[in-house]
Formats: sequence, C-alpha cells, structure tokens
Amino acid sequence: MRHCGVAAFLLAATVILPTISPAQTPTAPPAASPAEPATTPASPVPNVAATPAPSLAAAPIVTLPRDLSPWGMFMAADIVVKAVMIGLAFASVLTWTVWLAKLLELMLASGKLRRGIKALGGARSWDDATAAFPANDSGVARLVREADAELKLSSDAVAPHPLSPDGVKERIASRFERVEAAAGRAMMRGTSILATIGATAPFVGLFGTVWGIMNSFIGISKAQTTNLAVVAPGIAEALLATALGLVAAIPAVVMYNFFSRWIAGYRALNADAAASIMRLVSREIERGAFDRRRRGVAAAE
Repeated sequence: MRHCGVAAFLLAATVILPTISPAQTPTAPPAASPAEPATTPASPVPNVAATPAPSLAAAPIVTLPRDLSPWGMFMAADIVVKAVMIGLAFASVLTWTVWLAKLLELMLASGKLRRGIKALGGARSWDDATAAFPANDSGVARLVREADAELKLSSDAVAPHPLSPDGVKERIASRFERVEAAAGRAMMRGTSILATIGATAPFVGLFGTVWGIMNSFIGISKAQTTNLAVVAPGIAEALLATALGLVAAIPAVVMYNFFSRWIAGYRALNADAAASIMRLVSREIERGAFDRRRRGVAAAE
C-alpha cells in the first residue's frame, strides 16, 4: 500500500512539472522583447537629424551672386565669346561710320548734280554750257567735258566735211555711259561693308551664343546641379552675343537699302543731265555751230 502511494506521487509530479516549465519559459522573453522595439527606432534618429546638414552647408556655394549687367556678363564671358562681342561691337561702330560718310558724300554729290542740271537748263548754246562749268568737279561738269572732248575729236576727224549727227551722238552717248557707270561705282563704294555686316553679323552672334551655351552645359555637368542660379548667368552671357549681332546687323541692312535707293536716284539724275546735254549737242549740230567754229579756227590758223 505504501509503495502504491509513492508511485502515484511520482506520476503526478511527472505530469505537473512539464506544464509548469513551459508556462514559465515564455514569460522571460516577453519582458525582453518590449525593450528591443524601444532601442530600434532610437538608432535612426541621429541619421535623420544629420542628413540635411551637408545640403544646408553647400547651398551658399551654389547660389553665389553674379553681376548680370551687360558689362558684367562681358567680363565673365569666355575668351571666345569676348572675341565675338568685341568683333560685333567694332562692326557696329564701322556701320555707323560708313553711314555718316556716305550720307555726307551723297548729300554733296546730289546737291551739285541738281545745281548743275539747273544751270544746264539755262544754257542756250554749247558755249554757255561749257562756260557754266569751267573747272567744276560735279557730275554735270564731267559730262560736259566728255561731250566737248568728243566734239573736238569728231570735228578734227571729219574735216573739212560737216559733222554727222548720228555718229557724234553715238560716240557721246558711249562716253556718257562710262561716266555714269564710274559715278555709280563711286557712290556704291563702302556700301558693300554694310551688306557684309548685315549678312554675317547675326551668324557671328549665333556662333558666340552656341559657344556660350556649350560652356554653360559644361558648367552644369561640373556643378552636378540644374539650379537656375548656375544655369542662368552662362545662358545670359551667350544670348548677349546674339543681341550684339542683331544690334550690328539690323542698322546695316536698313542703311544699305536706304543708300541703294538713294544711289539709284543719283544715277537717274546723271541720266537726266546726260539727256539734257545730248539735246543741246543735237541742236548745236543741226544749227551748224560746230562746223562754223571749226572753220573759224581753221581761218585763224
């Protein structure tokens, strides 16, 4: 009976002890597991606070102020862009110099030509015409001298026969064409500079712009940022070259067209003067004035 009680006690102990130990074993980890989540978020806190510090320190370096006035952009530009700007500025100065010189030249030449045509209209004979332009350098004076020289040569060539009106007028007209062409070339001298500047200045300015924008992109790649403060100054310097090209080209084109129309009018005035002289020569030939003059010179000799 005693042995049976001991055996029952041992059996009860073996059954109860396993149930007690599993219940006590998980109680220790739950106490430690709540502590781990408390330590886990504590580690990223210094990282989040320290992350924006480098960007805040680097910001003033990217946004350095620059002088965006025309002179400031010129001084900050690349050497190639500077050379383009200097060349365009020189072209602009040359344009206005040619404009002033040609304006004065055309005003003086046109005034002399109009006064000569007026004086020629008042001449009643060839002697009056030659006396009105003794040593004048106007366009009408050159035409009168050329006609007088041809009349003298023709009179000597056909002597003692009378002058042929058709032959004389044809030779005088040939001389007039040469004089008018020379006068037109003289007036056109210098206008080719305006045409060249008007045609090439925009492209020269565009070259400076392309070069400046290339340098801007290179600066963007080096700075590793697309901040407008980095991009804008270089692009503004590049566009200044295009602006200077237009400043040089637009006045040059306008002036070239203006002088072309004026020179066309000057040539028309020369043609009017030549026509007046031809009419006077034709009247003198029909009256036989040149033949009488030739006979008088021969009698005097």
